[in-house]
Amino acid sequence: MAFKSVLSVTGAHHSDKDVTIAAGLCAEGGANLSVLILASPPLCGSIPEWPKRRAAAIAKLEKRYRQIEKFSHDMAILEKTSRDIQNLLGALWICHDVDTEYCDRAIVGDAVRQRALCSDLTIVGPALLNDIDLGPLVINGSLFDTGKPVLVVPKGAEATLSPRRVLVGWDSRVEASRAVREALDLLSGAEEVRLTLVDPEVTCTGNGTEPGADVAAYLTRHGARVSVDRLPSAGKPAATVLAQHAIDTSANMIVMGAYGSRRLRERLFGGVRRWIEAKPPLPLFLAR
Repeated sequence: MAFKSVLSVTGAHHSDKDVTIAAGLCAEGGANLSVLILASPPLCGSIPEWPKRRAAAIAKLEKRYRQIEKFSHDMAILEKTSRDIQNLLGALWICHDVDTEYCDRAIVGDAVRQRALCSDLTIVGPALLNDIDLGPLVINGSLFDTGKPVLVVPKGAEATLSPRRVLVGWDSRVEASRAVREALDLLSGAEEVRLTLVDPEVTCTGNGTEPGADVAAYLTRHGARVSVDRLPSAGKPAATVLAQHAIDTSANMIVMGAYGSRRLRERLFGGVRRWIEAKPPLPLFLAR
């Protein structure tokens, strides 16, 4: 499918780098860009009954005053960021809409989920990827809670929705199948698709008697130019083998399924960050 509605999530304190990346991708494919700018309120409780000790009461009131000051400061930054992004996108002449959300961390995922449900793809740029507080919440809301794909664009990566050479990590699991399905438009337009299996086992079910042949035929029917690579792990993690093969084949993008239960999601985000930071920068297309 073509990506005609793209979501970019950014923090009110982030630079406009992530939005600029997403805007470039939308300009490339003629897509609409929806930007969600997030800010979190201070931790506020209700004003307690007047304590017996006057000093303690004053301290609590001063703390509440600082919280109110922070709220006013955050709102001002949120409004300024929104104006700046509106001006940026207006100058680029792409279809867009910009929304803001001032919400507690506990409902950030829901705020992202609502927007991602009506988008084809969510972009996670370098600023969001580097935000260990906001990043996992956005991944949860967009990738895990909707089933929609995410494109992770690390610092230094050449972002594109028209990659020439794509490496697909394949293991016959549902998540990998969904990643291939969501990336069909990218794969059918690429000059070369390397379907890569690490330590594939020949079975009557799962990988089949010729691992990778079935999904290669599926992709070929959709117009993709596919070759199958079956690689030994030699004791290395599969992700490491895939990353090295992407380098060896000069891939422009990696397509993979995203795995992990609810309790493992933040570990997935951390794992993606560590993997990307340790490897040459390549866009990573993930689907759940």
